[in-house]
Amino acid sequence: MKLLGATAIEDKLQEGVPETIACLNLADIKIWVLTGDKLETAMNIGYSCNMLRDDMNEVFVISGHAPPEVQQQLRSAKERILGRSRVSSGGEVEKADDSVFQETIIAEYALVINGHSLAHALEPQLEHVLLDVACLCKTVICCRVTPMQKAQVVELVKRYKRAVTLAIGDGANDVSMIRTAHIGVGISGQEGMQAVLASDYSFAQFRYLRRLLLVHGRWSYYRMCHFLCYFFYKNFGFTLVHFWYGFFCGFSAQTVYDQWFIAFFNIVYTSLPVLAMGIFDQDVNDQNSLRYPSLYKPGQQNLLFNKRQFFLCTLQGMGTSFLLFFIPYGAFSVMVKEDGSHFTDQQAFAVTIATSLVIVVSVQIGLDTHHWTAVNHFFIWGSLAAYFAILFAMQSDGIFRIFPSNFPFIGTASNSLSETSVWLVILLTTVVCLVPGLAVSFLRAELFPTLTDKVRCLQQSRMRRGPREQNLKRGRRTSSRRSAYAFSHQQGFGELITSGRNMRMSTVSSVCSPGRAAHSSTWLENILKRKNEVSSYDQSVKIQVFLYIVT
Repeated sequence: MKLLGATAIEDKLQEGVPETIACLNLADIKIWVLTGDKLETAMNIGYSCNMLRDDMNEVFVISGHAPPEVQQQLRSAKERILGRSRVSSGGEVEKADDSVFQETIIAEYALVINGHSLAHALEPQLEHVLLDVACLCKTVICCRVTPMQKAQVVELVKRYKRAVTLAIGDGANDVSMIRTAHIGVGISGQEGMQAVLASDYSFAQFRYLRRLLLVHGRWSYYRMCHFLCYFFYKNFGFTLVHFWYGFFCGFSAQTVYDQWFIAFFNIVYTSLPVLAMGIFDQDVNDQNSLRYPSLYKPGQQNLLFNKRQFFLCTLQGMGTSFLLFFIPYGAFSVMVKEDGSHFTDQQAFAVTIATSLVIVVSVQIGLDTHHWTAVNHFFIWGSLAAYFAILFAMQSDGIFRIFPSNFPFIGTASNSLSETSVWLVILLTTVVCLVPGLAVSFLRAELFPTLTDKVRCLQQSRMRRGPREQNLKRGRRTSSRRSAYAFSHQQGFGELITSGRNMRMSTVSSVCSPGRAAHSSTWLENILKRKNEVSSYDQSVKIQVFLYIVT
């Protein structure tokens, strides 16, 4: 057989890959590269996307062919990392220059392991050592790995680190890895649609992963946490009123509210506002979410919703229910109507508590909302309007009566809410229920501000700087002189070409040697004096001379 020709596909990094990886690193997201390329190509890709840098402390290459050899290399790498950490107490420390927060950068290492070594390292007796060394390194690159090995590496992290894993790939050889991870992302490119069909999310460029995680992923976590906190708060405040009422009704299972209010509270009166908050709310806008990647860290540490937050929501709901019951109870014991008679009926007491409850939870969700839209306004104030409309329609005793005369609360709304003292009780209950939580939130933001509070303050005070790359200047200088092409090659010839040493200008060079910028004018005068000689050159030589003068 004769070789007639060869062809190749240009394997070049997509636009924005180095910036995306650097931004995700600032968000404390660990990135591992699992590729089928050979060692040289994989390392060149690592340098191209700034995962491998020349200023790293050390790059460990695991290339053993037998289990004892792989074990020795892994343990040697672990000992060197831990030994250097003990000596230097964490390595070099550099403070990040940022207006909002500061970070420290410790000693950085990289681990590169090939497929043969990975096959032995994934054995039960070595997988713990492999995982320990990989977690101590800043960058992990697995090269010459099979699709099954990609899935095994993801499964290893899932099983022992208990972390949420995300796998992203663009080809059919990434399908097993995508399906094994908690979240699969497929890139629709030149290698088919198999990865896209097996993934949870798909897009066309790798750089879109930054917005998926740092904007939409973080917003989703923030909204869900606040949704749950408010949901527990309002339901504890609504339900525990019956507990306090039980002490005065002999725990006879008599309800405080009327039956229709109990049915409509979670379905009509408070469902849409919390739904709008869970869909549209955002603590900071998308520009600042991308600009400050560290805003992603609270989600990794489960800071917005945990056992402590659940206890605080429960405590706030219990306090609200206590105030909702006992403030009207104490007021009704001494309050009189305008005609001098006392409020002695349980129905007026129930309407007062129900009205105070709906107003308190509606105002509270308004205070918890950081990003207002027309939908939030419509749902919150519309829910309040729907409450009063349904209340007067159900309990009306006039022409708008829609229930039979034996309905127990007929005429209660108009009789009780027509009294000024009842509205003063509602106002007092609302203020007393909301002021403590508002004061705690204000003091916490002023005395112990989080990164989100600082960024929100900058956003509100319009102190944002112009759009720039996402604070990459905080880290070290990560620029590399290597090519962005995923080929295994040495440093290019750009520096040699721009230096001018390879230009064919022997005649001109014999006139003078323009090695320094100070002699460039003299050299140009000599060339002009010998115009006849220069005119004999072809056009390409003239261009070379001109470029040489410029350089």
